[in-house]
Amino acid sequence: MADISDVAGIAALTICESLLLALNDRNVLPEREIVGILRDAASAHAPAPDGGNPAMHAAVAALITKIIDGGNSVRRR
Repeated sequence: MADISDVAGIAALTICESLLLALNDRNVLPEREIVGILRDAASAHAPAPDGGNPAMHAAVAALITKIIDGGNSVRRR
């Protein structure tokens, strides 16, 4: 069974991805801005903030980059 923190993180990620899709579908934010938001989030984790867990921050940055590359949060038109 997944750790409860994993469940909370997965739920948060799913909600955020749905919000980004809805903002794009309703023409509130264009694809380039959504990708920019994701790039900003990834760069906030690389390099790791002072006193942080470098491996965790690298994994977070890598996951966000995979989301960008996979188009999960933006319907590519």
